Amino acid sequence: MRLLSTKALEFCDFLGTSIPRYAILSHRWERDEMSYQDMLKEMERNNSWPGPTDFLQKQGYRKIIEFRRLALQDGYDYIWADTCCIDKSSSSELQEAINSMYQWYWDSDVCYAYLSDVSPTDLESFQRSQWFTRGWTLQELLAPRALIFVDQNWQKFGTAYDLEKLIETASSIKVQRHVHLGRKRSEVFQVGQCMAWAATRSTTRIEDRAYSLLGLFDVNLPMMYGEGGRSFQRLQEEILRVYEDASILAWS
Repeated sequence: MRLLSTKALEFCDFLGTSIPRYAILSHRWERDEMSYQDMLKEMERNNSWPGPTDFLQKQGYRKIIEFRRLALQDGYDYIWADTCCIDKSSSSELQEAINSMYQWYWDSDVCYAYLSDVSPTDLESFQRSQWFTRGWTLQELLAPRALIFVDQNWQKFGTAYDLEKLIETASSIKVQRHVHLGRKRSEVFQVGQCMAWAATRSTTRIEDRAYSLLGLFDVNLPMMYGEGGRSFQRLQEEILRVYEDASILAWS
């Protein structure tokens, strides 16, 4: 697992039981996100935070800077963000990351969910946030043991337990019953229930409708971007093979 240090502007790779405590980011992808290659270029120029001053105007870099600030304040030496901690030019690394992502959110000490469309103390804007409509953020809501929402100014808005009634209204997910409680996924929700949650969400790429659910069902699939709706059919076939739950065929 590749983590970003909060002390020095550098990546650190860890394997197996050597992975340290880390904070993880949940967010919606927006313009000017920082890629792995972008971060490497900045590290070559400056290996201390906040990095080159001319780069601070980039929205995606500001996101990483603020995420790092929150994690450092809360005592974390390492952070992980899907924008810059995965080398997406490597198909094998991207495949491994997507198949591992649910577990990475599950194993994190804390997840900060950045809601760029939520104003400070505005409970109505929280319920309307686009974060609750995206496919990838479903697992990011369900998996972490500690989930802290932050507003558009990167100020803490509240925990999942503080906001459980609003979350249920926005997503139909009951925090006390379904969000990480140290239990196996199969003990927390059923196949049909998970598919019902996913049906109200969207992804930019059609294949990600399936790939964003791999971790929730604890199944693996080879990624084939360009196959369109066939990816969801392959997901259904794998779920049927593993769980023998024919209710999955009701979803398309």
